[in-house]
Order: sequence, then C-alpha cells, then structure tokens
Amino acid sequence: MTGFFKGSATAMITPFSADGGINFDAFGRMIEYQIANGTDALVVLGTTGEPATMTEEEKTAVMQFALEKINGRAKVIFGTGSNCTAHAVEASIKAEKMGADGLLAVTPYYNKCTQKGIVAYYKAICGAVKIPVIAYNVPARTGVNILPPTAEELSYIDNMAGIKEACGNMEQICETMRRIRPRMDLYSGDDNLNLPILAIGGKGLISVVGNIAPKEVKQLAVLMQQHKLDEANELQDRLLPLIDACFTEVNPIPVKEGCNMIGLDAGIPRAPLTELEDAHKEIMRNCIKSAGIKSL
Repeated sequence: MTGFFKGSATAMITPFSADGGINFDAFGRMIEYQIANGTDALVVLGTTGEPATMTEEEKTAVMQFALEKINGRAKVIFGTGSNCTAHAVEASIKAEKMGADGLLAVTPYYNKCTQKGIVAYYKAICGAVKIPVIAYNVPARTGVNILPPTAEELSYIDNMAGIKEACGNMEQICETMRRIRPRMDLYSGDDNLNLPILAIGGKGLISVVGNIAPKEVKQLAVLMQQHKLDEANELQDRLLPLIDACFTEVNPIPVKEGCNMIGLDAGIPRAPLTELEDAHKEIMRNCIKSAGIKSL
C-alpha cells in the first residue's frame, strides 16, 4: 500500500528522570515541540526510544501517554519489531488495539534470519493487524539486510506501507525504490541520506535529528516536495554537521544530550548506554549553534 504518510516523522527519544524512571512531563514537552514545528508523524518506541531497556509496563504507559497527548494532531507509529516473531505479532496486535495509526517493525535482530525468514516475519505481522506496517532495514544494528528482491516481495502484502531504509547503500536503496514503486513507499531512515532518498521518490523522513531540529527536517521534506532542489541542498548542507554530531556515539546517546542543550529535559540513556563524552558534547554544542537551532 502507498500513502500512509508523507513528510517528516521523528524517531522519538524516551526521556528518563534522575531516578531512572520515565519523565512524562519532559516527554509531553517533546511531543508539543514536534507538533508545533509541523512534524507529520511521531515514531514512539523505535530504536531511538530505547525500548530494549524498558519493561512491558513502561512501554504500555509510554504508548498510552503518547496517544492521549498527541490526540490526533499527528500520526502515531509504534515500534513493535522483535527478534521473536511471536513477540512482534503480540506487540503489534496490542499497539493496534490501543489506537496506533501504524507500526514500525525492525527486522529480526541477532538471530540473523534468511531473506525467506524476513518475508515470513513481515507476513506474520501484517496478517495479524489491519493498520499500516513499515519495515525497518538497519543492518548495522540487526545483522540482517532487506535486499531489493525481498523488498519487492514485501510490497505485495496489502498493509505493508513502506520500508524505512538505513542500510547506508544508495545503490541498493535505488534498486529497492525501482522494485517497490508504486506499490509501497520508501522512507529515509538515515539523516545523512534524507535528501537523496527524497530525490529518488522517497515519501518522507523518519529522523533522529528531528528530535532537535523538527522544523528544519519538515522544511527539507516540503522543499523536496516542491522540487526546490537548490534550497533543499542549502538546508541539508546546514544540517549535515548537526547530523554527524548526532552519531559521534551510538544513537541515542548524542541526540539526548543535544535535546538537553536546547532545553528539552531528555536525561541520559539507560545502561548499557552512557552519557555523551565531553569532547563530543562540545561538538554537539557547536553544531546546534551553527545549524541555527534556538534554545527553548
């Protein structure tokens, strides 16, 4: 299926308080910051949200809070992927019942299944729910790569709404786009490649840097929709140092510190992730300034 959403989505962080719990007040402010700056969809409990360190009760509470706070003002997409197909199906059914607009399901990680296993995994998830499902391809984290012929096979599943691409290989992404067009949408899952993915027909961005710069990420998507390539290039050039700063250490370590710097109380990641190193803090601080991001 096509047309689930277009424009910008932010892969939301989950803010933790000093005692290690979830800081719902801060999360609410982050949601309002996104909506005020035009973000079209919020991805909650994706990789950037650190669900791997959260209990099922915490995840349920975050989902319910997000739904109530957003209240239809943007699309709500919940991360439900797992390295266990049965668990992914169960989580997807739960998210649909709670009221999610769509799902983001990362490929099974660590197990390193075959391409046949990838197809079976997504067929199981899509067959269990009626809402749109976006596949998430991030082989650097999962050890599994959705190859273009596999993406093509997925595109024939009725409620398979797209693929979030973060494989880092534009040659592969172009071939995937060729094979899935016009049955399934392509979304950028790598902020460094936002502009070229939009240029080949990507429908939107699922962005990490959007936690800090939602207005600019949305503007980039709009400029590309309007075919204003020169302006889009200028904006992407301005954002690239900040994007790089968001990945000086593993995501979401840097972006959480960046949010802290602009006045969003993100706290620090949960162990085994650590606080951003001092040298990288200085880089982040300088890049936020050079990108023109104002403190709240």
